Amino acid sequence: MGFLRRLPFLVVATALVVAAFSTGAPFLFFLVYLGLAVLGGSYLATRLGLSDLEAGYAVNQLQAHVGEVLRATYTLRSTSRVPKLWLEVHNPTTLPVPLPGRAISLGPRSERSWIAKVPLGRRGHFRVDPLQIRTGDPFGFFEASASVGHGLTLVVYPRVEPIPRWRLQAASLEGNRSTPVRTQQTTPLATTVRPYEPGDSFNRIHWPSTARTGDIWVKEFDLEQTADVWIVLDLHRPPQVGSGDDGTVEVAVRVAAAVAERAIEENRSVAMTATASRVTVLPPDRGPRQRQKILQLLAAVDGDGVTPLQEALVGVLPLLRRGMSAIVITASTEPGWVRPLATLRPRGIGCQVVWLDPAAFARRAAEAAGSAGDPAVAAALADVATAARSTRHAIAEFDIRTHPVPPGVPLAEVLVG
Repeated sequence: MGFLRRLPFLVVATALVVAAFSTGAPFLFFLVYLGLAVLGGSYLATRLGLSDLEAGYAVNQLQAHVGEVLRATYTLRSTSRVPKLWLEVHNPTTLPVPLPGRAISLGPRSERSWIAKVPLGRRGHFRVDPLQIRTGDPFGFFEASASVGHGLTLVVYPRVEPIPRWRLQAASLEGNRSTPVRTQQTTPLATTVRPYEPGDSFNRIHWPSTARTGDIWVKEFDLEQTADVWIVLDLHRPPQVGSGDDGTVEVAVRVAAAVAERAIEENRSVAMTATASRVTVLPPDRGPRQRQKILQLLAAVDGDGVTPLQEALVGVLPLLRRGMSAIVITASTEPGWVRPLATLRPRGIGCQVVWLDPAAFARRAAEAAGSAGDPAVAAALADVATAARSTRHAIAEFDIRTHPVPPGVPLAEVLVG
C-alpha cells in the first residue's frame, strides 16, 4: 500500500528529472532541487519524530466486572529540542469498544498526559497490545513507528447482582441455613466474647480479652454451616435463545454469579459444573479463593456446550451428599432432565431450579428483531411456549422448587418471588 501511494510521486519525479536533463531549463532544475530538499527534509523530520521520546501507559485495573469503566492513562514526554509535529498514539485491543487513540504534537522538551475511558459491556478475556506510536512527514512520503511497553490481559467478570433475601431450600441436616444461632459446641465461627460463667470450658477462654480487662472472657460461636451448594450451569447450545444481555446465556451466567456470591457470603462451600464447550467441574470450596475461581470460569464460558443437561446431571448427582443443595440453572425444554432431580429429596439433598423461561426470551428476541408479526415466527413461538408448559408441568409433578426467570427483570425480584 505504501508503494502504491508513492507511485504517482515517483512517476512525476522521474519525468521531471528526465525533462530537466533533456532540456536544460533552469526552472525544471529549480523544481528538481526543490523536490530533493522537500524529500530530504521529510526524511529527516520522520527520523527525528521518534527520537528522544519517552512514552508509557497504565490501566487502572486488570480485573473488572461488566458495567465498570476501564481507565487508561497515557504519558508522552519529549527531551529533544526539536518539536514533534505529529504523533499518532493508540493501543490495539480485542475489547468490544477499543481504546480511543489520539493524534498530538509536542513542543521542545514538553510533556502530554491524558486519560482514555472505555465502558466494559461484555464479559470475557481481552488482550491489550503494547502502545503503538506512529509519526511521519506532512507529505506522507515516509513514516516511522515504535512499540512501547508490554501487552496485558484484562479479565471482565459478569455483573454480580445482589440477592439479599434469597435463601436456599432447607435440606434435612441441621445447620444448613445461615442464621446466627448460638451453640455450646466449638465451631470455626467464633463471633463474639462474653464474661465467663460457671460450666464454661477452659478451651473457650479468649486470652487477649482476659489479659486486657483482668476478667475472664470466653468466646461465643455460631452454628457451623454444613450445607454445601452445587451449582449446575446448563450452557448446552440448542436451548439457548437471544443474544447479549437479553439472551439466556448472559442471564444464566449472571444468575450463577449471584447465587455463588450469596452462598459464599453465607460461608457456604460452593461447587460448580458448567456444560460449556467442555464440561468444567469446580470442586467444593469456600472463601475468596473459590469466588475468584468461579468468576474466572464464568468470564470464559459461552453457550456452545455439546453435553445435554440430563447427561451432565447423571455425572453430578453421585457427587452430591446428604445435606447439600443443588441449584440447576437452565433454559432447556427437554423434560428428560427433570426425573434425575426427583431422586435428590429421598437422599436428603435440597434442590432448586432457576428456569430461564424460553418462551419469554424467544418473544423478546423476536420483538428486538422486528419479526414478531411474521406467521412463521409466530408459529415457532407457539411451539416454544407449548414445550415450556410441558417442562413446567414435569417440574411441578415432582414438587421441585422453581424460579422462572424472564428477560429484563432484576434477579432479586424473580429469585425471591
